[in-house]
Amino acid sequence: MFLTDDAAAYNLCVVGSGPAGIILALDYARTNPHKRVLLVEYGSNTQQKENQLDSSIQINNTVNHHQPNECTNKGLGGTSATWGGRCVMYDEIDFEDRPILNGNCTWDKTILIDVQDHIHKAAEYFECGKPDFDLSALTNADAKPIAEGFKQGVVTDTRLERYSMPTRFGERYAGDIAAQTNLTLAEGYEARDFEQPNAKGKVSFLTLRHVATQKQIIVTADKFVLAAGAQESTRILLRNQQLFRNIGGVPDALGKYYQGHLSGKIASVQFNGDPKKTDYGFTKDADGVYARRRFQFSNEFLKQNNLLNTALWLDNPLYFDPKHRSGAMSFMYLAMITPVLGKKLAPPAIAHSITKGRVNNIPAHIGNIARGLPRSFTKPAAIFYKRYISKRKLPGVFLYSPKNTYALHFHAEQVPFEGNSMKLGSDGERLIINYSLTEADVASVIKLHDVLDHWLRTTGCGELKYWFDKDELPQAIKNMSKDGLHQCGTTRIANSPENGVVDSDLKVWGTSNVYVCSSSVFPTSGQANPTFMLGAFAVRLSQHLSHTKKANKKSFTTQLQHNKPVNIN
Repeated sequence: MFLTDDAAAYNLCVVGSGPAGIILALDYARTNPHKRVLLVEYGSNTQQKENQLDSSIQINNTVNHHQPNECTNKGLGGTSATWGGRCVMYDEIDFEDRPILNGNCTWDKTILIDVQDHIHKAAEYFECGKPDFDLSALTNADAKPIAEGFKQGVVTDTRLERYSMPTRFGERYAGDIAAQTNLTLAEGYEARDFEQPNAKGKVSFLTLRHVATQKQIIVTADKFVLAAGAQESTRILLRNQQLFRNIGGVPDALGKYYQGHLSGKIASVQFNGDPKKTDYGFTKDADGVYARRRFQFSNEFLKQNNLLNTALWLDNPLYFDPKHRSGAMSFMYLAMITPVLGKKLAPPAIAHSITKGRVNNIPAHIGNIARGLPRSFTKPAAIFYKRYISKRKLPGVFLYSPKNTYALHFHAEQVPFEGNSMKLGSDGERLIINYSLTEADVASVIKLHDVLDHWLRTTGCGELKYWFDKDELPQAIKNMSKDGLHQCGTTRIANSPENGVVDSDLKVWGTSNVYVCSSSVFPTSGQANPTFMLGAFAVRLSQHLSHTKKANKKSFTTQLQHNKPVNIN
């Protein structure tokens, strides 16, 4: 929709139409049918592949951080256009301050308790079945261990990742948005300038700029929510420092403590038992939803040893290395590096995780395909149907190993480091992203691999086979870890503006009606990618703005003020 100079006033204006913005706008509009909602999106159907926002971002470490066009997407649905659909919950330990976090865990368990009220509704939007993220909660689940001989303890194998049906939120919810008569979608507009808040913190209007014509228009609303992703939500706040007039200036945390995840493979696991009893791939629950198991570590062990929360899962060998001798893998690798076809099969960041940007020993891959006929073709064909044709699509490809040997993929929390930041350039527009891995990040990954290796050996289940010498592991991890997809920390939640940017209800400190609904409010990154958790926060914020929170549920801030202990068991 093209907004006019006399655009009507709205009860709620949401900036950004990724999963968080769509869930928030739809849920609020459905809950409040007599209130007007405006959903503002920078992208449009006529936009070019390159855009001004991405072009004005400077990444200072391209080894460990993807380029902007690989991290985010403009248009209805936002970054879900290249999302894999993985839904994972944060863990209890993510809400606890630990020495390794240097005092930078600025939320606490009461928020985790509160968000539990909203995960079922979030799961409905994600269409990922019941939000049970542990194998023990699935009534029809096979209770057998992940591999023959595995025992629970310091290492667990029951935590689950679930997979969303709509991995493209724009396609899935465009019809619902159009059908909602009190919800207006305005595409092709950039959020520019907020009115300075009055003495009570109220902001009455926001200036939007039409991307194509550069024409500006003022939108009036009772409440505003920035759901434009971490990069753009942070940039808008950095550019609108007048929002913080009532608290004496910009919070020190704004733009700082930027985190993602360390991710990659440095070892394989060799199980000792029957390979046919290894749960290496996807299972389906009673609703037909795909789920997959992960190795994780007990909260107590992580706390006692001051280590970062980390998940590991069974994975395929490196596709680009023909030594795997799998015709199916070689076929899929060659398809992925084919210029036109590869771009259609996977978005850049996911394609890079498979090919590592390498064209490697094509004759040996062709040899694998020849030796593996006909399965070199029939297996990928079956996978292609499940992954691209089926209504509920196969989330990924994991191949059975008759040798019971699998690569281990690690996905690890980062320390909230002040030096990792987003800041404006001298022109007040360019966004400069500083991102690096700390020694503590890397050391924790190595230590937890050693813990898993020791646990498997002690229980007789198996052992790890490292791909690098011990002294090469730190640099190998630094070379392979590349994020920018899971952006957390730059507008973090805290109980005061001295420690963060938004309060526990996601309201920007210094204002009474401006909110942020982005993973940038998460003070810690944990082991989980943030999409599902952010969806639950979007539902939670919708209910808060609708004043439908439970009457007996005290806010995080109230509990802190009264110093009341909270039992989460």
